[in-house]
Amino acid sequence: MSDTLDRGADPGQAQPSASAEHPSRRLPGDLPLEDLVDRIIRVDHAGEFGASRIYDGQLAVLAGREGDPSIRRMAEQERRHLAAFEQLVLERRARPTLLHPLWHVAGYALGVGTALLGREAAMACTVAVEEAIEEHYTRQIERLGEDEPALRVLLAECRREEVEHRDTGLAEGARDAPAYELLTGAIKAGSRLAIWLSERL
Repeated sequence: MSDTLDRGADPGQAQPSASAEHPSRRLPGDLPLEDLVDRIIRVDHAGEFGASRIYDGQLAVLAGREGDPSIRRMAEQERRHLAAFEQLVLERRARPTLLHPLWHVAGYALGVGTALLGREAAMACTVAVEEAIEEHYTRQIERLGEDEPALRVLLAECRREEVEHRDTGLAEGARDAPAYELLTGAIKAGSRLAIWLSERL
């Protein structure tokens, strides 16, 4: 991972392509920039916390088994994402989601539940969650337009690693999970609902 998550973004770095192609996606009637940034930090902090809890649950079941190294690597990256957003919560005085206790329990339960179905189901969970998160980060980058360059670089870095996690899940047998389409569809829908709620509450 680049130093973006450790020391803060360098605005002189290459910016996400979405912003280059679309200098501004913010329109009259959109949230004021300060409110938009507060919402972005709140929901992304919640999302990275939830992802960390999912991996905690999976490792509680699958520790020491096949697939463990990949899950540990992805979990460590999610913890680094979470630390970056925790720092932003403090620096920007953003309000954390009121649903934090719920995501603490729900994320862990999802991790344990999918791991109990087998390593492939755990990887299918990763695929579903990361596809929803990739879409989410892309929308955020586009909505910021040319504003908040350091935040956009952080979002782009997180998005890149979420895509890597999705690809890892696919490469390690996610599609072999029982009822793959049904499982990933349900998890993706739940992830999108969690995003919507955490933005607002």
